[in-house]
Formats: sequence, C-alpha cells, structure tokens
Amino acid sequence: MPKGYIIGHITVTDPEAYQEYVIKDTPILKGLGGKFIVRGGQSETPEGATQNRHVVIEFPTYEEAKAAYYDPDYQAVAEIRRRTAESTIILVEGHDDI
Repeated sequence: MPKGYIIGHITVTDPEAYQEYVIKDTPILKGLGGKFIVRGGQSETPEGATQNRHVVIEFPTYEEAKAAYYDPDYQAVAEIRRRTAESTIILVEGHDDI
C-alpha cells in the first residue's frame, strides 16, 4: 500500500511564537504514525515561487496522513502555525512501485 505524506511550504512571520508550534506538533504527528523526512534545513528553488521552510512528514498510508492532518489535537496546534506563519499544506499519496 502506498505511503502518505503531509508536505508543508512555510514562511515563518513570528519565529519565537512559531517555536511553540514545532514543540507541540512533533509529538502529536509522531504519535499518529508520522516520520519527519524533511524539516527546515538548507534549500533552494531553481524554478517557481517558494516559501522559506519545507517539511515532509511520511505516514504508513495516505489515509493515515489525512487522518493526522484532520486530527482535532493537531488542528488545535495548527492554529499556532496559522498565526505565526504563511503556509501551504499538501496531502499526497506516494507510490510503492517506484
């Protein structure tokens, strides 16, 4: 069965307050089966528009990625991100035959 991913492209507007989101979202998403593959770090965008920070969280299935994103505990913490950053969040199904 293909894995699922939450992909975030983020520009933090309040770095101090954003740290609260990072501290609180990590145990929730890991507890729901997530594995952080990319979280910040060096990046460049050779084409197109971008944001400053990128996050990729892998889940055993697409359904589990969706369930994690819509989980009420995560959504409560996501309000911190929404107040402290501009972000695009994408839910995507991977391929198990690549």
